Amino acid sequence: MDIPQLRTLVHVAELGSLSKAAARLRIAQPALSRQVRLLEEELGLRLFERHGRGMVPTERGREVLMHAARVLGEVDALRARAAGSGSALSGHVAVGLPPTVADRVSVPLVAAFRAEHPGVLVQLVSAYTGYLLDWLHRGEVDVAVLYDPRVTRALRTEPLTQETLYLIGPPDAGLAHERPVPFAEVVRAPLLLPSTRHGLRNILDQFAHEAGAVLDVVVETDSYTALKDLVRHGYGRTILPLAPIRADVAAGRLTAAPITDPAPTRRVVLCYPSDRPVSRAAQFAGARLRAILGDPEPRRSGD
Repeated sequence: MDIPQLRTLVHVAELGSLSKAAARLRIAQPALSRQVRLLEEELGLRLFERHGRGMVPTERGREVLMHAARVLGEVDALRARAAGSGSALSGHVAVGLPPTVADRVSVPLVAAFRAEHPGVLVQLVSAYTGYLLDWLHRGEVDVAVLYDPRVTRALRTEPLTQETLYLIGPPDAGLAHERPVPFAEVVRAPLLLPSTRHGLRNILDQFAHEAGAVLDVVVETDSYTALKDLVRHGYGRTILPLAPIRADVAAGRLTAAPITDPAPTRRVVLCYPSDRPVSRAAQFAGARLRAILGDPEPRRSGD
């Protein structure tokens, strides 16, 4: 039994498919299949039920998965401790940020690296949650800020903050902070939103479903800049947190109002991969993101 076998076990269980796990890990599928088979032979039990639609962990397999996740976490902690914390950092770190967060944290995050660890090449990757989650799994991103991600064994998450969402309109929409808009009225307005692949849209669809309503989406765009421009030119309204568009509201380019009955919110979390070591540079990025966006020492939420 070795660490690669345990990582393989976690990924196959999460994805339910050897081919998908092979693509994520960039390992040939026969080699991946052999790792699973050898682990089953060594443990003397069947870890997966195999059927036409993929692979599902057996009851005993789920027990092994829990132990595997703990072992991988301990291995990562050991590597981080052995590296030490006093030496200067170097190398490369890729940080995934949703567009609404990138506007707020890019400058202070890069400033922190330049001041304390100038030898690190910082790559800021801005995209919606759906893309960032996939890139985090694939190893193309080392640490990411995500909105209400799907809980999986391949992620370690730490809560950062809870954002209240506002109705955003063009300058002549008459929206104002002192005039909240009922959610029942919001769902009747023509809305411009990201596609269903992304966290914000899923949250809003869930709120609408619970209210027994359907959002009137007239345009879908996965470009944050295009979303703001379309709203500013009067093609509809959107729903966003206030922080990233505060300057636009102050300048009169957009207007905003709170939403009530219910007031939609979204949870912002910091995510690391749990199936591979987290570099010291990624840990430093995470610490700075916590300081910028949330509490400096949040309580860790499970793997």
